Amino acid sequence: MAHRGDILADRLNVEPAIFRGCSSSELGVIVGVAALIWLPVSLLLAWLMGAVTMGFGIAGVGVVATVIVTASLFQRLKRGRPDGYYQQQIMIWLDDNGLRRSAFVRRTGAWDIGRTWDATIPVRDR
Repeated sequence: MAHRGDILADRLNVEPAIFRGCSSSELGVIVGVAALIWLPVSLLLAWLMGAVTMGFGIAGVGVVATVIVTASLFQRLKRGRPDGYYQQQIMIWLDDNGLRRSAFVRRTGAWDIGRTWDATIPVRDR
């Protein structure tokens, strides 16, 4: 039988998908955002109905449903695209709307190395 080290991958370029094409960090972000939205809303609704503890159950169901729906959406967005595609698209959208500067070079046109024809070359480089 092969050693355990021979079976497991030594190096991975990207995080492996664990649920509907999403990695653990993507799922963590989805769960965090869903909890930030569902917990106050469900507690408020449950308080208005007179059963505050029922709000935690509503929040739990809402978070699970949101994770399933959002992971399915990301699965569709990522299908047939390279790793990190939608993260790059989000960064470009944020840059286009002036919300955050993008690290990507998105300039079109002619590029120049900054030298001129009449520049002198130092003696040591001749």
